[in-house]
Amino acid sequence: MGNLFDFKTVFTNIPEILKYFPVTMQLALSAMAASLILGLLLALVKVRQVPVLKTLVNVFISVIRGTPVLVQLYVTYFGIPMFLKYLAYKNGTEYNASAVPPIVFAFIALAINESAYNAETIRAAIQSVDRGQIEAATSLGMTGWQTLTRITLPEAIPVALPNLGNSFISLIKGTSLAFVCAVVDMTAAGKIIGGRKYRYFEVYVSLALIYWVITIVVEQLLKLLEKKIAIPDDSPTVKRDAARLAQDIPVQSSEV
Repeated sequence: MGNLFDFKTVFTNIPEILKYFPVTMQLALSAMAASLILGLLLALVKVRQVPVLKTLVNVFISVIRGTPVLVQLYVTYFGIPMFLKYLAYKNGTEYNASAVPPIVFAFIALAINESAYNAETIRAAIQSVDRGQIEAATSLGMTGWQTLTRITLPEAIPVALPNLGNSFISLIKGTSLAFVCAVVDMTAAGKIIGGRKYRYFEVYVSLALIYWVITIVVEQLLKLLEKKIAIPDDSPTVKRDAARLAQDIPVQSSEV
């Protein structure tokens, strides 16, 4: 039995794999930050019913949510260099394939993918804010930006945070696909270690344990953050919007 499965190898693999933990978290945090910014912009276009742009945003979200993230990673990894090579050719220069680090391609693909899901979460949260407060802010002479930053977002963030937190956890697990872009994260490192030791099964068990622990830690941190910024349950806003929010907030896909 010892030849089939080596428990000791499972735990000796963990320190080696964790050397690449910073790469995984750097990719997850940067992609999440970018997806929140892009998701907010997409949500505002939908909320404000911007002509033409709203249609384009709906098509964008439909395409991104309707295609596998693995395919999006491949399209980004091969498509962007082709585009840059074309631009270089048009400008009479030579494209250097090593000019762009592989992690940039993974970052772009994951950020775009996540933004499509975050946009719907943010849209629902923004629409949960009482219109009376927004109208009152406008009557007081606040600009659209002031109303957004002082009224809308402070109330929308606590509503959106649980779903955004779930998205971030899914994104952390989704970074395990970054190896297709030649990014050496924890999963890619595990594949290398498995090939060196001829113990692939033990390596994947090690990876499962690592991602499980990371997920638990992030979940607890998010719960603390939710409690810190939560609107009190006896708030009139919460009582008024609770039923509406249950219908408006989309269910986050488990696929990143």
